[in-house]
Amino acid sequence: MKLTAKGRYAVMAVADLAAQGMGARASLSEIGRRQGISVTFLEQLFGKLRRAGLVESRRGASGGYVLAMAADKLTLDKIIFAVDEDIKAHGCSPETKLACTGRIGKCLTHNLWGALENHIAQFLASVTVQDVVDGRLPMSEMEAAE
Repeated sequence: MKLTAKGRYAVMAVADLAAQGMGARASLSEIGRRQGISVTFLEQLFGKLRRAGLVESRRGASGGYVLAMAADKLTLDKIIFAVDEDIKAHGCSPETKLACTGRIGKCLTHNLWGALENHIAQFLASVTVQDVVDGRLPMSEMEAAE
């Protein structure tokens, strides 16, 4: 399972904005330059982030985008879901009558994929943008062993 560019770049851009400091404004071109993301793509993402109430835009000479809430209150799940990112491990969906295997009924691993989706959702809900900026992230077992 792979998180798409929408979700990854949205988190990168919001973290970049938070790293500038509380109340700091940044233009999409500044964020794009620092993070290597096209302004066109950022415009799409920030439109969704603004509609979700996660960022605010200011016009004018001192304009740009600013976080709509403190970075320590903004969790990654809000960002990812705001840009319509769907973390999905299942091969099926509730909308279809077919299961993961293309047949009727659940596959043997159906509940495993549901548990993985729940675990990912809980992880994203537990990490704030400020955690990312400060580098306070749970270590993986591989990192802990190094």
